[in-house]
Parts: sequence; structure tokens; C-alpha cells
Amino acid sequence: MSAPDAAPFDQPWQAQAFALTEALIAAEAFSATEWAEALSRELHGPDAAEDGSDYYARWVRALEGLMISRGIATAEGVARLTAQWQRAAERTPHGHAITLEAGR
Repeated sequence: MSAPDAAPFDQPWQAQAFALTEALIAAEAFSATEWAEALSRELHGPDAAEDGSDYYARWVRALEGLMISRGIATAEGVARLTAQWQRAAERTPHGHAITLEAGR
């Protein structure tokens, strides 16, 4: 359990994934129940980290899965964007903000 004054997110991308999920629920792209079920499946998968250290990585996997199943995104589009972000991270000097443009 974290301290009461601890930040809810360790990295900005975690807050962004949370906000995107909330926005998609508000836009009725999927329901809160559907989201909870998708996240639960990911969190209880056989390869889930017992200490929860992969919580937000699994959050993103659940979100990607729902977006693909709802036609909001395609598997190919997600793979392409993931590769672009990876290239951007590799090309960005340590200590600098990663921008998607660096991966193009």
C-alpha cells in the first residue's frame, strides 16, 4: 500500500492512459463494466507480475484490446504507433522529452 500523499502515477503516460480510458467511457465507446472486465482479464493473466509492477502496462493492453474490438483502432495501427514510439525513444537523448516526431 502506498503512502496517502504518494502520487497516483509514477509516469505521465500512466495518467494519460487513465484519462484516455475515462474519456472513452464518457463517450460511451465502451461501458465502465466492460472496462473493468477487460482490465481484470489482463491483471489476472497467467503472466501477470505478482507484485503488480506491470499494472499500467496491463492497463494499456486492456485498453488497446477494447479499442480494437470496438473498431476505434486496428491491431496494425496500434503496432505501427508502438513501433514509432519505440524508434522515438531510441533516438531521443537521455533526459529529453520523447516526441512522436522523433520516431518518424
